This record gives sequence, C-alpha cells and structure tokens, in this order.
Amino acid sequence: MTIANTMNLESYWMPFTANRQFKKAPRLLASAEGVYYQDVDGNRVLDGTAGLWCVNAGHGRKSIAQAVERQLMTLDFAPSFQMGHPVAFEFAEKLAEVAPGEAGKRLDKIFYTGSGSESVDTALKIAIAYQRAIGQGTRTRVIGRERGYHGVGFRGISVGGLVNNRRVFPQLPGTDHLRHTHDIARNAFTKGRLPAHGAELADDLERLVGLHGAETIAAVIVEPVAGSTGVLLPPEGYLKRLRKIAGKHGILVIFDEVISGFGRLGASFAVDYFGITPDIITTAKGLTNGVVPMGAVFTTSKVHDALMHGPEAAIELFHGYTYSGHPVACAAGLATLEIYREEGLLTRAAELVQHWEDAVHGLKGRKNVIDIRTIGLVAGVELAVRDGAVGARAYDVFVDCFNKGLLIRVTGDIIALSPPLTIERTQIDDIVSMLAEALDRAE
Repeated sequence: MTIANTMNLESYWMPFTANRQFKKAPRLLASAEGVYYQDVDGNRVLDGTAGLWCVNAGHGRKSIAQAVERQLMTLDFAPSFQMGHPVAFEFAEKLAEVAPGEAGKRLDKIFYTGSGSESVDTALKIAIAYQRAIGQGTRTRVIGRERGYHGVGFRGISVGGLVNNRRVFPQLPGTDHLRHTHDIARNAFTKGRLPAHGAELADDLERLVGLHGAETIAAVIVEPVAGSTGVLLPPEGYLKRLRKIAGKHGILVIFDEVISGFGRLGASFAVDYFGITPDIITTAKGLTNGVVPMGAVFTTSKVHDALMHGPEAAIELFHGYTYSGHPVACAAGLATLEIYREEGLLTRAAELVQHWEDAVHGLKGRKNVIDIRTIGLVAGVELAVRDGAVGARAYDVFVDCFNKGLLIRVTGDIIALSPPLTIERTQIDDIVSMLAEALDRAE
C-alpha cells in the first residue's frame, strides 16, 4: 500500500506505482496483528484509522480468512442475474437481523454492490425508480450537501459537495445541494454532545422545494456524520428536522452509512444512534471488515415492495453488477458479522467513548489546533491552515506520525482518527500521545 499526499479533502487517489513522486512515500507491507500494520522495514505501525474506516474488527482475523478460503474451494463465483447462490441469501438474512430502523420501518431489504460508490449509485437509482413506481415519474432530482462525500461515481460526485472533485469532472444534471453544517465559530471544541448551533440549516430543503418544486425531487442524501471531509457532526436536531421536511414533501431520505455503519458510533448504525429512520441507507467498508470489497444498500419494505409490482416476468429494477453478492465477499461478510456478534463490537465504541473523548480532547491547546470533534470512536482534529499551503501542515503531521509508528488520516488540514473497534484504552493513549508529539514538532 502506498500512501500519497494529494492535498485534497477527498484524498482517495491511489497513484500509479511508477510515478516517481510517490517512490519514497510511506508504505505498508503487511497486517501485523490486532490494531497494527507492519511497514517495509519491519516496524509496527499502530492503525489509527481502521485501514480506511473499514477494518472495524481489527487485522489478521483468522476466522474471516478461513471462511474466504473455504468459499473459494467451494464456489469461487456465480452469476447474479436470473439466479443466485445460498451464501448470498444467508448473508442477506443475517444482515436483515441487524438492520436498523424503528418497528414497522426497519431497513431490512438488501441489495448487494461492490463498494461504497456503487452503493450510492444504487441507492439513488432505487429512489428514482421508487418514485416512478408510485406514479411520481417527474421526481428525478436528487439533493446532496456541500462538503458531502458519496464516492467517486459521476452521480456520487454530483450529489457530493467536494470542490476538487466537482472542478475536475463534469456534473450530471438534476442535482442541488444543502449548505454544510460545519461552523467552528459557534461550535468549536464541542465535547460530550452534538454541536448546539445549525439545526436550522435543514430548512435549506424547504428552500430547494420552493425553487425546484417538490414534484421534481426524488431524494435527499446526507452522511449522518461526514467522515471523509473531516468528521463533521450534525447539529443537535438537524437530522430530525431534515427527516420531517422530506417526509412532508414525499422526498426519500438516504443516509450514507459507508463510514458510520457497523459499530463506528457505538451503535450498529447511525440510524440507531440518532433514532431517526431514513428510507434507504448505503453501506460498505465494515461490511466485510475490509477483507473483500463489497457494499450493500438497505431499504424499507415500503421502498422494496413498490418495485415488486408488475408482470411476473418483468425486471423489477434495471440495475445490477457482475459482482453483486459475490460468494467470497458474502463468506467474508458472514464471518465478520459473527465476530461483531461474539465480541460485541457493534456497541463496543460506546464503552470506550468516554476514554476516547477525554484523550482526544486533551489535545486542546496544542500548537495550531483550532477545533476537536468526537463522536463514537471517531475524532477530527482541525489545524490552522499554513499560509498559501492548504493541507501541508496536516500532511507533515501525517508523515511524522507514520515514521514514529502511527497511521492517521488527513483530509485538507483536518486529522481524522477512527481506530479498529478492538482497540484497547492503552492503545488509545498511545495514539493521542504520538499525535501530540507530532503536533508539537510541526511548523
């Protein structure tokens, strides 16, 4: 794995290995054990980011590797069109058991994808198809949010709100955006609760209804907690207000839980954490502990059942992927869910949250730190921008940390932390201690 400085908020870019710029970049050679990597020189590197928000159950899980091996020797691949295989149905049943949502509105209908980006594209297609199925075919517009990240597909970039992505690639028509909720001036160093200011920003949806007409809007998509743009927390009451406005106008609500799903906040999903039920959620990452690429979209029965009408031989949804429900990915997912269940990992972050919060907020007052945000087992540490060099200060801290044995994540000048859910309190202290020293050394 090569880690490169892209200086972008959405630094998911993986360079060509032949590119000279990255030949001396930090490199990881192997998973060590638990919450560590090993670099090319044999040094242990404490994983402060769960890989890329995905290795929730920690590294080197033998039961997942064994499940993958067994599946490869039993059925390596099977088509997902006009047929299926038992493991896909078994995994869907297990996912339905942990599906979030209030009674009678649980999101327990599953559509498999190959990644978070595919999950977003799928969720948006399902939303538009649903509106068409119920006689609302004029509803084709989708609403995203500034500073939102919804993958790298054209539709995901279009509803996303990252300037660099939108500057480089043409946008698909039929999208608009709510304002973002990040407000350091009023909400900096919020500890132990959600930001107090900004719930009224959900009213932007009313403004967009007035601008475009509710009859043109199919869905609104937001991250309950924005991860890739620097751990942006929803203001108190914001999500509830957004849900109410959308429901009033017949607009579906999509929560992008690619990062927040599978225990990251101390509950199975952000839906459970906030107690607000959307119509669709997108997942990936922690779905298989990052071992095999896979995603899944969860919907309510209301959305699912609307697409199941029509002639018996008709295709319910003109959508699908070669690797939807891949047998090996399903096997990895089943083994991952079993680990989550046996070790109580979907709620373990709630047990660690006080220690995590106290430790990370202990960085307040360090040089160049202008804000700290924590929720569940996630943290964002925002640094002052170096004059004329956005992202440079945080990247220097990133390299320094790696060289001292800690992997962090940087997006612009925001340091994001999201360690495996298996982390111990002493290892949390190690993360914060190494980061504090790097912050002190940074110019």
